[in-house]
Amino acid sequence: MDLTLLTYNIRKAVGLDRRRDPHRILDVITQADADVVVLQEADRRLGPRVAALPHQMIEQESDYAIVPLATNGVSLGSHGNAILVRRGIAFSSPFRIALPGLEPRGAVSVEIAGILRVFGCHLGLMRRYRHQQMHRLANELRPLPLPAVILGDFNEWSTHRGFEPLDRDFDIHAFGNSFHSSRPVAALDRLVISEGVKVREGHVLHTPLSRVASDHLPVWARVTISD
Repeated sequence: MDLTLLTYNIRKAVGLDRRRDPHRILDVITQADADVVVLQEADRRLGPRVAALPHQMIEQESDYAIVPLATNGVSLGSHGNAILVRRGIAFSSPFRIALPGLEPRGAVSVEIAGILRVFGCHLGLMRRYRHQQMHRLANELRPLPLPAVILGDFNEWSTHRGFEPLDRDFDIHAFGNSFHSSRPVAALDRLVISEGVKVREGHVLHTPLSRVASDHLPVWARVTISD
């Protein structure tokens, strides 16, 4: 079975013009036409962490269902990580993962169509803590009965190191520079896949809209899940 996946740091829906415009973000997402969308910075940082991409807008103006990951009634996800799934595709067993580190960080996960476990993450700014967070994610993946994919903003600028806790047992995929959207110089947004998942194609989405909607460009991939 093939699935299309998208990871996108939406910067709380604030674009390069400094306007908060969730409609613009949703347009970028719907134009990408992925089956599963993993978001970072999907909630505002302060106070009750209100969703930057409102529930009602997603429900009324898109073909996506929101995976229930929030611990309150106003956020879209957990620690800003959220997952959307195309309506008609079954999903189950959503859960949140606490990640170690100096900054408050977390990850989220959901099972898709009974064949794939998808994780979303936004890792820390310091490599020492990113490594701790990767070890935590690796420990979640190794005992899983299903193939798995981690998508997200890994905050790793290096092209040849930084993924040591994951690269022995999992494949790391970068499809091009996704940050900064005005002049992309780093592949911060990536996919990590387990055995049983094969990447068919992938690319960074450069469109006039995506170049102004956030400071990150979205990354799209098509994967095949083996039996």
